[in-house]
This record gives sequence, C-alpha cells and structure tokens, in this order.
Amino acid sequence: QNAKNLQRLRDGDPTLSHLTLGKVPYLYSYLGVGDDFGWLGYFIGRSQCLRELEIYYLPEGKEGFAFMEGIARNQSIREIRVCNYLINFCNVGFISSMRVALHSLPQLEGLEIHDGNRCPDGWSEQRTLLESGVCKLQQLSLSGNYYIGDPGVGILSNRLRGIGSSLKVLALRSNFIGNDGLLAVVEALANCSSLEMLDLSRNDFSFAEAGLGSLSGWLQRDEVNLKSLHLQCCRINDEGLRVVAQGVANNCEELDLDENRTFTATGLSYLSNTIRSDSCRVETLHLELIPIIANDWLEVLARGLADNKSVRLLYLDNLFLDNDITVASAGWVASSTALCDTCSVNSTYLSNHTIIDICQKEDEEITRPRDVSLRRDISQYLRLNREHPQYAARCKIIMNHPHLDMEPLLLWGLKFLPLAVAWFERSKECTKLTIYDEDLDSRRLVLEESDETFQSKALTAMYEFVRGMPMEAMKRRKELIVAAHDGNDEIARIDERYRQALEQRDGKIKQLEDEIARLKERMSGEGVQLGERSV
Repeated sequence: QNAKNLQRLRDGDPTLSHLTLGKVPYLYSYLGVGDDFGWLGYFIGRSQCLRELEIYYLPEGKEGFAFMEGIARNQSIREIRVCNYLINFCNVGFISSMRVALHSLPQLEGLEIHDGNRCPDGWSEQRTLLESGVCKLQQLSLSGNYYIGDPGVGILSNRLRGIGSSLKVLALRSNFIGNDGLLAVVEALANCSSLEMLDLSRNDFSFAEAGLGSLSGWLQRDEVNLKSLHLQCCRINDEGLRVVAQGVANNCEELDLDENRTFTATGLSYLSNTIRSDSCRVETLHLELIPIIANDWLEVLARGLADNKSVRLLYLDNLFLDNDITVASAGWVASSTALCDTCSVNSTYLSNHTIIDICQKEDEEITRPRDVSLRRDISQYLRLNREHPQYAARCKIIMNHPHLDMEPLLLWGLKFLPLAVAWFERSKECTKLTIYDEDLDSRRLVLEESDETFQSKALTAMYEFVRGMPMEAMKRRKELIVAAHDGNDEIARIDERYRQALEQRDGKIKQLEDEIARLKERMSGEGVQLGERSV
C-alpha cells in the first residue's frame, strides 16, 4: 500500500487529494512507519492534486527535516492536520522546520493540531507556528493541550489578531481555559469579523460568568455573524447560562450545550424564556446528556418552544429518557401542546409549526412516551412541520377543530367573508396530503375525510358566519339611535348602510342555503349509488 501511494504521488494521480501519514489504516490513503520520508516530501512538493495532509507520525532527524522541506515546496495543499501524540513537539528543530514550511504555504486554509499535551515546552513552541505569516488561514483548531490554560490563551490571542480577518472556524477544545482565558479569547475575537463557528467545548466555565457575559456582548455586535457556538461539557451553571443565553439565542443558528449537567431547571428556564423571543435565530439546539426529561425539565423547555419560530432540530438523549409516560407525562403533554395547542383556533394557529424533529445525534429518533395517543400526536405534528410546513397550521386547525367558531370574526363584517372563503379554498390541498406513519410503516392521508365532507364543513362555517350578522345589524341600529339623539345629519347615511348590509346578508344566506342543499343532494345520491353497488 505504501509503494502504491508513493507511485500515485510520483505519477500525479488526480484522485489522490487526501494523504495520511502514520499507522491509521482506516483513514483514506496512508503511509506507515519506515518509508523514505525524504522522497515522500519530494513527491508531495511536486504534487498539484494533494489538498489535505494528516500527520500521525514523523521521524526525527534528517528524514523529518527533508520531509518538511518538501511540504514547503507544495502549492496545492489547503489543510494540514497534526496529531501530536506521535510527534515530539518539544523538538525545537522540528517546530522551526514546520514554521518555515507553513510560511511557504500562502494557500493554506486550515491548520489543526490535536493532543498537544506532551510537555509545557511543547506548547511554548507550538504557539510560534502562528507567527509563520499564514495570512489566509480560515480554520484553526488547537485541542487537547493541557498546558495552554488561561496564560497560554492570552499569548494565543495576540497571535489571533494577525489572522483574524480571514478566520472562519476557531476550535479551542480541551485546553483548560477558564474565566480569564475566555476573556482573552473574546478580546482577540474583535478582529475575527468573518468567524462562523467557535468551539470552546470541554473547558471549565464553572466560574466564568464574566467571560460568558463578555462572549454574549461580542455576539451582539453588528459586525459579528457567528453561526455556530459549541459549549459542550463546559460545566456552565445557572448564572452562566443566563448571561450567555440572550446573546447566543439572538445571533447564532446552532447552539451546543451537550453534557452541561451543572445547570438546573432555573438555568433552563432562562434559556427557555430567551428562545421565546421573536428575535431568536437558533435553528439547532443540542441538549444531549443532560437529565432534562428525567427531572421533568421538558415542561420548562416546552414553554419556550411553544412561542419559538426558529428552532427546527432539538437534540436530546435516550440515556435520560424513560418510556413510561407516568414518569414525565407533564413534559410530553407540554411538548404536544407546544406543537399544537387545541384550546382555540387562534391558539392552534400560534403553535409551533417550525420544529421538525426531537432526536439524538445522527438523527436517531428519540424514545417517546408509551401512551399511544400522545406518541401519535407528537410524531404526527413533527412530521407535518417537516413534510408540509406551508400547510402545517391549516392541517392542525382542521383536524382538531371540526366545528370552526366564526363568532370572533363577526366584528369584521361581511368584508371578511371573501377572506374566509379564500382560506378554505387554500386549505383544500390538506385533504390530499400524506405523511409517513411509523406505526403502519407506510404513508397515510393527513386528514381522514372526503372532499365533500371538507366542502360541507366550509359551507357550514360560512353559513354560520353570515347568519351571525344580525348581531352586527343591531350595533348599526344603536348607531342610529345615538345619531338621532344628537340630531346628526349622519342618520340618513347610517340608515342606508344598514339597509345595504341587510340586503347583502340575506343574499349571502340564500346562496349558501342553495349550495348546502345541492351538496346534501349530491352526497345523498352518491350514498344510494354506493348502496346499489353493494347489493
């Protein structure tokens, strides 16, 4: 395999765009220990197709230096990833040769150095890599270096100012960063106006309210356009979540809070209240490995989701879920209500029609309650939101309100009638829509009713609306009495409008009565024909 990959490099194989060095045979094309790294560097230097280089092993001495010299001549590599546990970053000579190589790669866009915890001096030398003049760097990832800490981040922040204008992805995972370090990072982010993803996961922010508040303030700046923020396993407490929630929710599309088991229902309520805002931009919310359902916190979260119009994906975790509906019934009922509040037509309309799934990583479906009816409702509403977002509100209204109360609409008068008719016309499509049914393992109709039944429902609603207009007529009569008492010349005009409204109402009633009669006759005839076929 090594010989083949060397030959592919020598021959300029256009399909060889990714090369891994070291004993990692499951990663693309790789080269093992014991090869001539000098020749390998030479062929890499000539390659015009190589785009990504992963380094899990490099020999010390002349072969290692010769290899780095080859890399320095390459003009095609865009990303370099180095796994430090197999490389001696305490070797000052190696760091120097890598710095020279990176300085010669102005086309480099991504640099990742992982597991850099060999020794304190190793980090001291690593940070000099950022002085190599790589001005187009778009991705920088430094993770697993226990010797960075707050002091090291302060030094790193000074280096970030030189590449901040082009940086789009910054990952500083597992570097023992605390409050002071976070403050230093945020200060350096002032120059990172193009940053789209920030990963600060697995650092210790248990006492970092000031740092998190500074991060929240930075997110709210007009020039900042961060899309994704990862704060996984950072030991964030209730107060920390409160200070960071608003800035994150109103400015980021993805928020990862996985494994922060240190906040309670109080902290979750801060997040829930924040995502209720119309200005919330979060589309993907990660809350895995947090005992939300086990502690009945789902009800707290559901209150925020009920008014939210942006969240599409909610990631929870089966580790803390219980299939038994008696354990967390309030939370599941609250979730169902958030997706479709059946108290009134208006409440249903204002429910959440945006969230499309409650799941685990890799889109595995979450374990939902055993209660068949509740499970069916939640699954059905989520699938409606996902498969038919433009019809979700209408479908939920029709399926949960067989008799539409038209009385609240009477105050608009007959001028509202065309709008009501148009609503039913646009809602006809709901009778043809299908969704996947997990119980049947097949697709089924969203509404189990015929076109004639739907049309009858529409006509009945319109008929009740027009029949209710005498109430409005009585209001007009009161206007006449007041005008007569004041001796106002407006009497004649009010009386004329009253007469016209009555005539218009009577005409509409007659039209609707005729249409209902024809529809009943048609449905009766179809029933007779169906009976004759049966016989």
